[in-house]
Amino acid sequence: MATVVRKAPGDTEDKLIAKFRKKVIAEQLLDEMKEREFYKPPSVRKKEKLAVIRRSRKRR
Repeated sequence: MATVVRKAPGDTEDKLIAKFRKKVIAEQLLDEMKEREFYKPPSVRKKEKLAVIRRSRKRR
């Protein structure tokens, strides 16, 4: 899905860029792009999930 930022009256280019950055961060697009950059086999994904679960249990 495309990220759209509309210009309001009186908005400068800097404000538009700031709005775009906030929207990208809020939608977590960069995280998803980094995740999809390289193929991960299902076994690796499963190991990563288990590691996250173990870390969260360890903190408790």
